[in-house]
Amino acid sequence: MGTIVISGTVVLVVFGFGNHVWWLAAVAVLFLYVQYGRDSSSSSSSSASSSSAAGSSSGGGATPSSYRAYRDRRDKQAKWERRYQRERPLESRRQAREKSK
Repeated sequence: MGTIVISGTVVLVVFGFGNHVWWLAAVAVLFLYVQYGRDSSSSSSSSASSSSAAGSSSGGGATPSSYRAYRDRRDKQAKWERRYQRERPLESRRQAREKSK
């Protein structure tokens, strides 16, 4: 995501040599990325969480802000894994065999 924003900003700056409105667009893109993009880039399709602390740390790899947020994320992941195993038993067994090798 960051690479796309940087390359888009460079393109807008290059266009800005002819029209300064493009420079304003580049600044707006960078501002929006810094304000909103970095926090939600790890969880691109996160749904509304039950607690506000878990909202920013619901993505994979993000460090949870509290133990409750960690537990909520862990429980949600376990629920999805159980659902996957129930709906795709052959695939989940194959993955377990490959993991054990």
